[in-house]
Amino acid sequence: MSLLIERAGAMASLQDGGRSGVRHLGVTQGGAADWVSQAWANWLLGNSLQAATIEITLGNFSVRAETDSCLAVCGADLKATLDDQPIVPGRSFAIRKGQLLSFAQPREGVRAYLAAPGGFLATPVLGSCATVRREQLGGLHGDGRPLDTGDRLRWSGAPAAPRELPPGQPRSLSPSGPLAVVLGAQIGDFSGQSLFDAFNSDWTVDQRADRMGVRLLGPVLRSARESMISEGVPLGAIQVPPDGQPIVLLNDRQTIGGYPRLGALTPLAVAQLAQCMPGTVLRLKPVALESAQREQRRLLATWQRTTAER
Repeated sequence: MSLLIERAGAMASLQDGGRSGVRHLGVTQGGAADWVSQAWANWLLGNSLQAATIEITLGNFSVRAETDSCLAVCGADLKATLDDQPIVPGRSFAIRKGQLLSFAQPREGVRAYLAAPGGFLATPVLGSCATVRREQLGGLHGDGRPLDTGDRLRWSGAPAAPRELPPGQPRSLSPSGPLAVVLGAQIGDFSGQSLFDAFNSDWTVDQRADRMGVRLLGPVLRSARESMISEGVPLGAIQVPPDGQPIVLLNDRQTIGGYPRLGALTPLAVAQLAQCMPGTVLRLKPVALESAQREQRRLLATWQRTTAER
């Protein structure tokens, strides 16, 4: 079973749950930027939550079905259509041989995830097929290239009956409130005014935003630490370079960094930030580590419960 890409845009890529246990080698994790939407797309088809999907950024993407099957779309609303008929994110749907599935421009959010039964097939590199262009790893051909016109995407799972997200589950992860931050080891190096400004001011998502990181524009944050030895940086780390404008590190970040850190976004907040367009105004809020862990466990329990109910 397969899809043929007729229009690839510039930023569509194959992404799964990412690479684990390789950062000591200098290899970043990669994987879906909005990992929550990717997991729901897989859930709709009964896949492993980390199965390979297509991450479609800002639309301009279309594929033609070469076989009858069932697909699922979650995440951003990129005005998806199947033979010109609208497809609402957050559901699976039947697709017939010859039909054209297209994604146009964003209506809400940035990244949509297209899943196929059993996950799209690609040879794993270091345990994952996640595309990391900078490191030339993963993807459909194993060399980190994004998807291109003429590529053929295959899967081997059996079609599933069409299904929608559970009641009450939001279709979009665009943030409706402040993004949660677990404070970091260098928090005491920031001035009191900077800490007040960090959590009581508006921040604007800059145009300089990609899968490596997102720069936030707002009040200038000052740290007493002028230099530090580079250390490992987690997903969602909020580095503050000398210009005082924070950079939130995402999936394709470097593995170490030498700027002081305000803290790190929680995993859910990372997924929410991944759906923010440049120009989006947001706020940050500090949370205790235990609170962030409870939030993560609740989310994982939701998948376990809904899977058991199916």
